Amino acid sequence: MRVPLGAPSLIFCLRQDTMNNADMAKVLIIGSGIGGLSAGIILSKLGFDVTVVEKNKHPGGMLRSYVRQGVHCNVGLHYMGALDEGQVLRRCFDYLGITADLPLMRMGRDGPVDRYLFDDDSLGVDSFDVPVGFEAYEANLRAAFPAQHRQIDGLMAMLRRSGCQFDQLDFLYSEKPAEYWFEEAEPLGGVFDRLGCSPGLRAVFGLPSVLIGVPPAICPQFYHTMALASYLLSAWRLASNGTHMADVCARRLASLGGQIRTGDAVARIRTMDGRVRGVTLASGDIIDADLVIGAIHPKQIVGLLAPESLKPSYRRRIAALTDTSGMAAVHALVPANRHPAIAHNLFAIQTDAAGDTRDLIYVQLRSSERPDQNLLSLITSGHETLWDRWQQTISGRRGDEYLQTKMDFAHRLIAQAEKITGPLSEVRLLDVSTPLTIRDWVNSPNGSAYGVMRSTRQLSAALLNRTSLRGLFLAGQSVMAPGVLGTIIGSLATVQFIVGPERFRKEVKI
Repeated sequence: MRVPLGAPSLIFCLRQDTMNNADMAKVLIIGSGIGGLSAGIILSKLGFDVTVVEKNKHPGGMLRSYVRQGVHCNVGLHYMGALDEGQVLRRCFDYLGITADLPLMRMGRDGPVDRYLFDDDSLGVDSFDVPVGFEAYEANLRAAFPAQHRQIDGLMAMLRRSGCQFDQLDFLYSEKPAEYWFEEAEPLGGVFDRLGCSPGLRAVFGLPSVLIGVPPAICPQFYHTMALASYLLSAWRLASNGTHMADVCARRLASLGGQIRTGDAVARIRTMDGRVRGVTLASGDIIDADLVIGAIHPKQIVGLLAPESLKPSYRRRIAALTDTSGMAAVHALVPANRHPAIAHNLFAIQTDAAGDTRDLIYVQLRSSERPDQNLLSLITSGHETLWDRWQQTISGRRGDEYLQTKMDFAHRLIAQAEKITGPLSEVRLLDVSTPLTIRDWVNSPNGSAYGVMRSTRQLSAALLNRTSLRGLFLAGQSVMAPGVLGTIIGSLATVQFIVGPERFRKEVKI
């Protein structure tokens, strides 16, 4: 069955990858995470006819929370930065038209945003508080590392310089191509070596790169800056949950005339004469489109294309990309009267002698939908070898042994978390997710938590917005940077490639 998609196209091509006078051009977006939804909203605002296709029953991808025993468990949305008036994520939210519908809670008013707790005494630091503000952060660094003032001078100068470029979105609005800003990036590990930073200073300053899945030794400092600077500008939690934000974005897209089709996966991207023509869905329905944007992992998009439709070199390039590792999470309820909510995040960090992170546990304890119960959320590395024997299974059909392995893992992780939270009483386990959970939910290869790794070893992979097939573009966390902010910026970059830099600068005001 062929499904119509909007009005007849008024599109004409200026270049292989740039379109102008594109009012009512038909765009099909694969995937409804924050990347797909934000790209859809932006293009709808610019006059495109947008349809988003989502294989799951509800839109949102990793942005969306899920419910266990009446309590929302967040997957990929735990806190956000740079949301104060005039700051970069706030400007993005304002442009998307979603700010007023998001109940935001400011972090860091009466304490830190993050508290790092280290297990290695040889680092010379057992804890470190990340506050709001560049000056406060610098003061904490100097207090923690009094013999490293010269090194801190260099790190803060770099952070402030890159942070300013990032806040102003220079790489989107400058005459210089976006590649310039990324290819010039020095690896953070190289900065540490050049300045002579101690293991302790490396461990503290470098942790944000670990949190986006890239070890400091191979993390371009620009990406590290995006993660760290955003939270130093301001830090926020949603007073609600990820589902609320996903639904706000979906409603905004609908208000602009966009459509979301859920519960039907894309089975094939259709092509003809070297350009995309639309998609075929798992249901057999065919949707015609002038443009297709893949807002899921690039390897999955390549898998939806016939072999002859892509250059072999491009297919090999995508197949060779290194992804970030998976993650495992535990959600549990604890009595609110015994375990009050904690306004900041806790990180229990294991390092080696050089200050590089070997593993960590992210701990969040906050109120839940049950007034007498608080929600304890623990996130750690994927521990992939634990789940190897179930690689060929699908969610819901992995058997009792898998469930018991998850249960045992959860109890071990809770016991480790108690070293920093103190003893936890009356813990009621809600759910345990593994890399296999993420893999099946959002089609991320091997359950990669943050998609393609933005490392210095594959900088060309950092800008995947354009493909070698006319009319096919990419969005989502893999194309530029992870997180809500990084993914939205990636969507903006994709839109710039579609409409061209001149129209983008005139009509997209962030």
